[in-house]
Amino acid sequence: MSRHVVVDSAAHRALRVRAEASAELGDAVMACFTMPAEFRRVQNEFPILFRRDLESGRFSALALFGFEDGENLFLTDRRWAARYRPLALAVQPFLVGRPADGEGPAQVHIDLDHPRISNGEDGVRLFDQDGGPTPYLEAATGQLGELDEGHRGSADFYAAIERFELLEPFTLDVQLDDGARRYLAGFHIVDEAKLRALDPGSLGALHGAGHLMPLFMAMASLSNLARLVERKNRAIRGG
Repeated sequence: MSRHVVVDSAAHRALRVRAEASAELGDAVMACFTMPAEFRRVQNEFPILFRRDLESGRFSALALFGFEDGENLFLTDRRWAARYRPLALAVQPFLVGRPADGEGPAQVHIDLDHPRISNGEDGVRLFDQDGGPTPYLEAATGQLGELDEGHRGSADFYAAIERFELLEPFTLDVQLDDGARRYLAGFHIVDEAKLRALDPGSLGALHGAGHLMPLFMAMASLSNLARLVERKNRAIRGG
């Protein structure tokens, strides 16, 4: 369930949000949405995989944290064990809202039923005693705006991927140190051979539109698959 409302200094003067990373606060996820504008930061830590929605047929990108539902190998001792936290996860419990009539600028909404909403004195306040936004809320608003802008601006990137057929199906079959196997299927990665085979004009068009760098970042991110396997093996060993 969710209960989205516009963030309001009068109604939410005393509201607090728990900002730490933990499973009970919603961080126990195998992957989260990411966008081309964020790929440069994401690729330093996480594999970037693509997935096609079966209903719409549209592609989206995911930052991978684990190998099975509910597994996040970057959650350790109630902290985020990576140098970057993807925006789609970092902005929770906030989200972009629109006026009921669909007109006007985007609004900052909050999900009052999200587990990050504090029911006590723990957590970070959204507003100070005078009703002004706290640095936490200002930072969250900035992240939310970046996420919204990046999401809306990604349509051209995915249209180019479709036009040049630059994704290929990807499966991963890994045997872990304890003998168990983990199998990932239903994902896509950048088809490096097809990208290399593009003529100079097509490459120039991708570069001019700002699409070439995210493609390179997505390819570079795959080096993190081996590191993710090692994280899993360390977890198995209790390290």
